[in-house]
Amino acid sequence: MATSKVWLITGTSSGFGRVWTEAALQRGDKVVATARNVGDLEALVAAHGDAILALPLDVTDRDAVFDAVQRAHQHFGRLDVIVSNAGYGYMGALEELEPEQAKASFETNVFGTLWVIQAALPILRAQKSGHILTLSSIGGVIAFPTGGTYTATKFAVEAMSEALSAEVASFGIKVTIIEPGHFTTGFRAAVQMPPTLEAYDSIRQAIRASFKPEDFGDPAATSAAIFKVVNTEKPPLRLVLGATTIAKFMAVYQARMNTWNEWAPVSIDAQGTQHA
Repeated sequence: MATSKVWLITGTSSGFGRVWTEAALQRGDKVVATARNVGDLEALVAAHGDAILALPLDVTDRDAVFDAVQRAHQHFGRLDVIVSNAGYGYMGALEELEPEQAKASFETNVFGTLWVIQAALPILRAQKSGHILTLSSIGGVIAFPTGGTYTATKFAVEAMSEALSAEVASFGIKVTIIEPGHFTTGFRAAVQMPPTLEAYDSIRQAIRASFKPEDFGDPAATSAAIFKVVNTEKPPLRLVLGATTIAKFMAVYQARMNTWNEWAPVSIDAQGTQHA
């Protein structure tokens, strides 16, 4: 049986953060659970007692993130798994996006993830162990029309995490990017949108119509996949969650390969005469 782990998970009031917090506690692990409103975690604290430390946290506040991570480490003595899950969707056509809301989405999804990583790394390097899980999305691989800044933030998380993996491997720290597809987490109901322009309505409607019932998975089924990743000695850099999602990714990457191959002569010529 796997050794009990200490988790720090952000954004645990709902969605995947809540699901994985509950699952980790149920399997006997300890969890530092953070949320903007710590009152949302009262039921978990009542049910699991000393196994959970609930902390209020807005991940856009870098000082607060560092303080929470330090408190978490002091409380349980170590941190094994860091899950940077806090985030939300701000979606619309690029022409529609409002400046302050666009910036705010990056503050939470990208910089919030960066602050969590920066706060955890000194502890994990000292331990010479640890596993950082960052939350991407199907939108971190496929930038769909009217995805707004949501897809941009998830592409950024992918890039940061890929670089991070190479930076910290020699310290015994592992990194995995979690790439969920569509799940019934309530995410869509919480998506923020700017005022819309009629010009983009047909595109918006086509995107909505493309979502099929079979695309939406059961969030509870993802916990076993997360546990497999954190329990293995050689976890993947990326883990896709969802049967229809992995099929879409493979099709997208095959299309990219086809385009690169088709335009390879032009790409090679752009090097200049030195390549000959």
